[in-house]
Amino acid sequence: MRKPLIKPWALNRGDAIGIAAPASPFDPETFNAGVRVLESLGFEVKVPEGIFKKQGYHAGTEAQRAALLMELFQDDSLRGIMCARGGFGSMKLLPLLDFETIARHPKVLIGFSDISALLLAVLCKSGMVTFHGPLVTTLARGSERTVSVLFQAVSSSEPMVMKASEPVELCAGRASGPVLGGNLTTLVHLTGTPYAPALKGCLLFLEDRGEAPYRIDRMMSHLYLSGHLDGVRGVILGSFQDCGSLPEVYSVVSQVFGDRPVPILGGMDLGHGKDNMTIPLGLEATLDTAQGTLQFKDCAVYDVTT
Repeated sequence: MRKPLIKPWALNRGDAIGIAAPASPFDPETFNAGVRVLESLGFEVKVPEGIFKKQGYHAGTEAQRAALLMELFQDDSLRGIMCARGGFGSMKLLPLLDFETIARHPKVLIGFSDISALLLAVLCKSGMVTFHGPLVTTLARGSERTVSVLFQAVSSSEPMVMKASEPVELCAGRASGPVLGGNLTTLVHLTGTPYAPALKGCLLFLEDRGEAPYRIDRMMSHLYLSGHLDGVRGVILGSFQDCGSLPEVYSVVSQVFGDRPVPILGGMDLGHGKDNMTIPLGLEATLDTAQGTLQFKDCAVYDVTT
């Protein structure tokens, strides 16, 4: 049973964004370049000292990373939280987070890749819309379109309409439901935990990087055999960078849904590709493969001026 949906307040120019580091450490120069992009959009950026900690391949201990994230949520001077980098480690924080407190302090939460674990857990446990979009470190090399759509997603009072630049209609159709998903590898590793989203009735969004087609096949087969694909209404495929032949990846996904045909659209500019469009998770949308579009029913944020 899904929790009632909570929308965060819109982010407007002049608002403050806090930076979290739930996963791996990062290159300071690339990070600072990403901060400058956020500042160019008119945001004030709060960089806590604790995000620069390192412990092996993590940005500090689990306790340190979780405490920093909770501090950002409870800081009422902030309107949003953006993650510095993915890598690995977000899922290790989940047992340490207070999701009821997060629900009482709704904020725009942005990230992707390993951060998918955090986005999905906050959505499922707090009921808050989260945003699959750039990281601070990827903003440094993000396209102009990536940056402009990010601002639109977190500030606009109009429902978003996303259109694939090079749509691939793998299975024709039209379907509606809340958009759930993110990084395929991360999603699969959430299965069997209390933080795995219930996918029945949803539009499932998937993307990944550096996974060979046979590994994507293995992960999709796991989702199928575990029943997590039962009742999925449609599938949205983002980028699969460095995953071998894209037609082979598309074939794997199509075959998994072969006995239960649902609309499947490939070629959406979401994830690790050149363009990484920001997409709200948890919000109702309609997928139309013929048009190559994903149209949201409502805006993803509350406008503070209304």
